[in-house]
Amino acid sequence: MTGRTRSPTALGLRPNIAQFTLLVAVNGLVGGMLGQERTVLPLLATDVFGLASYTAALAYILAFGIAKALTNYVAGAWSERYGRKPVLVAGWLIAIPVPLLLIWAPHWWIVVATNVLLGISQGLTWSTTVIMKIDLVGPERRGLALGFNESSGYLAVAGTALLTGYVAANSGLRPEPFLIGLAYAALGLGLSTLAVRETRHHADHEASLLPDERELTPREVFARTSLREPALSSASQAGLVNNLNDGLAWGLFPVLFTAAGLTLTQTGVLVAIYPAVWGIGQLVTGGLSDHWGRKHLITAGMLIQAIALAGIAALDTFGAWAAAAAALGIGTALVYPTLLAVIGDVAHPAWRARAVGVYRLWRDLGFAVGALLTGVLADAWGIRPAIWIVAAITAASGLLVAVRMYETHGPERRTA
Repeated sequence: MTGRTRSPTALGLRPNIAQFTLLVAVNGLVGGMLGQERTVLPLLATDVFGLASYTAALAYILAFGIAKALTNYVAGAWSERYGRKPVLVAGWLIAIPVPLLLIWAPHWWIVVATNVLLGISQGLTWSTTVIMKIDLVGPERRGLALGFNESSGYLAVAGTALLTGYVAANSGLRPEPFLIGLAYAALGLGLSTLAVRETRHHADHEASLLPDERELTPREVFARTSLREPALSSASQAGLVNNLNDGLAWGLFPVLFTAAGLTLTQTGVLVAIYPAVWGIGQLVTGGLSDHWGRKHLITAGMLIQAIALAGIAALDTFGAWAAAAAALGIGTALVYPTLLAVIGDVAHPAWRARAVGVYRLWRDLGFAVGALLTGVLADAWGIRPAIWIVAAITAASGLLVAVRMYETHGPERRTA
């Protein structure tokens, strides 16, 4: 015996560390494309386009959420049919015009239409980086892997929101902040085309190590993930409510903070705190879920988010809002990679990419639901009552997880 040859489809973090690290970096660029809008676009709606209705101003988040949700579903199916890398590259090609259109747009409807493109791009790129990391690491370190993936994306959201807020305060709302997004898109396309490798064969290898399972139709995968399977469907509803909260934060927090007299720089800091804590926290919470299990982290995270939202609705100073935004980030960090890990735990590798697509369909519909619901509520009763109502919805979601979800990882795990 002359030595051991490493399998090209070996599962695990260590044998795939180079590609894993590259995909973490690529997903950071994906998050940065979203972050270019977080501080600037809500203020463009009010200050440049003069929109007085919250519902109309939040139309771009509604368009983004619907486009991203539907594309997530398609991305899961396409990544099984055509491979992961082509879907990733296609997402970056669609991203290229987004910052250019945001710079040029003379009418608000063009901004809304541009966010349809952004949603399609995010659905293809972010879904595919999630699926590729699940492919590479196998079952044992899934929570850790997804924690790193989501952390890179949301740290980039936070950093770019802070950076664009600073640039806007010094140079104006357009065009300079969106030049950052243009650089992200060019770099993401280059790395994905030239350096990222296909990972579908890793999923095929993992499936070969497991008992055979009957091939499921797309309708069966959708029904299991949405309604029938307790853990998968509990994760889907919690994901939707989580992103409902994010749609609220994206669309209304900057308006609330500036209306209270905070400067654009202070608003940029507050807008960045939430995704920054969320991003950093996932470096810890994803791995914790591999050791402690998924269910209790998700329940705690949803309840912490509810408390944090209630604090934002009740408070009115920079320091208090900063603390509440940090708490919101902690709650989201407990939930975000853990929900994806639940999908990876329960779904068989033969239909896992499609299950991820269905879960992300429901989760990112939360952006659309959040934009529509909070816009209508804010127009009717004001921003603070809208936040109170969303806090109550979030608490109810956490209690539903506590009642319906079973543990999917660790000693308490049972067969679905």
